[in-house]
Amino acid sequence: IARRRVQRMAAMIAEARREGRPGGSRAVNDTITLPLWMFVVLAVLAAWAALVFLFVPSVRWFLRRRVNAVMRSVGERLQVELPSFKLTRREILIDRLLNDPKVLAAVDAQAAGQGESRPDVVRRVERYAREIVPSFNAYLYFRIGYALARATARLLYRVRIGYFDEEAIRRVDRKSTIVFVMNHRSNMDYVLVAFLAAERAALSYAVGEWARVWPLQQLIRSMGAFFVRRNSGDPLYRAVLARYVQMASEGGVTQAVFPEGGLTVDGKLRPPRFGLVDYMLKTFDEKGARDLVFIPIGLNYDRVLEDRSQLLKLDPDRRRTGRWKALRTTLGFAGANLWLMLTGRWHRFGYACVNFGTPMSMRDYVREHGIHFPALDDAARRTETTEIARRLMVAIGSVVPVLPVSLVASLLVREPARTWSELELKAAAHARMRELETAGAHLYLPRQDHDYAFGVGLRMLTLRRIVVEDDGLFRPSPDELDVLAYYANAIAHLAG
Repeated sequence: IARRRVQRMAAMIAEARREGRPGGSRAVNDTITLPLWMFVVLAVLAAWAALVFLFVPSVRWFLRRRVNAVMRSVGERLQVELPSFKLTRREILIDRLLNDPKVLAAVDAQAAGQGESRPDVVRRVERYAREIVPSFNAYLYFRIGYALARATARLLYRVRIGYFDEEAIRRVDRKSTIVFVMNHRSNMDYVLVAFLAAERAALSYAVGEWARVWPLQQLIRSMGAFFVRRNSGDPLYRAVLARYVQMASEGGVTQAVFPEGGLTVDGKLRPPRFGLVDYMLKTFDEKGARDLVFIPIGLNYDRVLEDRSQLLKLDPDRRRTGRWKALRTTLGFAGANLWLMLTGRWHRFGYACVNFGTPMSMRDYVREHGIHFPALDDAARRTETTEIARRLMVAIGSVVPVLPVSLVASLLVREPARTWSELELKAAAHARMRELETAGAHLYLPRQDHDYAFGVGLRMLTLRRIVVEDDGLFRPSPDELDVLAYYANAIAHLAG
């Protein structure tokens, strides 16, 4: 079309030149008048040509060069191999999922069992696949996402790795599929673990429906996370989700899973929900090319950003908070802390600590117990999966770090009506630390100083008015006993 219009314009110009003078063409400096619409069309076509043939190729070349540089850096740094599955284009993964034999079998079963037309069922499957499948961007993850996660974590907390079974983790085969399983105390867990694990792997999280809002979902999907509908009763959706999780596991994608299925409400560890773990184990073949290795992670915070909002869920008669009210509360909290920053009175929210436990190899486990998961029926597989999930939760609980606030809170919550002197409370804290250390718990002691750890915990509780000081005597605030118990519950499962 553009070529024909240019040829037509050239013919018009030639005709105008012939008409301007009997013997030949117009003078070189004569003016040629074009209709406005033709000028606009030419300008748009010129801009489009410059964009398509000059600007876009240059941007693609620049971005490809940066991405390749990132990938070379990642390949040299990661101890866990970055699999090709994670780098596959999203449309290709969706197409593979739509044409997977097990998904097609689920489509046929749904169409036959529910009386739906097959094209309608296929459209539903495509919608589910597009909802679930991420679009991993290595440059965004390792350059932008990592920088943001590191800055956010360090701004809010003193971030520490307490315990790390480095020798056992180093022995894990580089080609294994790694699954980090962890307790879920805060939405900061996503940021914290992604930041601390970025030197070893690019994590793929299972994210709930709370994150499916624009533009957050685009960002999260680009970071490699996949969306999961909690408590979905649609067997077709579960089939699509299961196949994606299995394909990712078979492809060697490093994943991060919260077996509890959601944030803790009262601070205690919740019973495991093993849906995603069951999907991974269902097709696991110990004779295959990749081992499936679970690494337990324990997290704890001196202050959880969502502590009070989570405790509200314990009240069955509470009115459900609307989105706008929740947004106002969040903005109010952020504004108050920003004001404290500007006035020089702001303090970080204490310590955030992550412990990495001993890996659990499924190849070793099934050989030891004589299990072959693909051969098990559903009932037998669920029994075995339940036992594995129980062991994983025990392993997670054993590496949850004991932090200063949880330590002091665990003492005060025992006798909420008692008034303590600082010396009495310090003596009790030292005794409690000895008990926990004897039981094998992992204490994080700032500066390796027991007295300083006790002082940090007591100061933070006092600053938040969870503990009241009166003439050098300390007692829990009667209105904050539930918050005090929330932090004590973080280590309530530990012996001692």
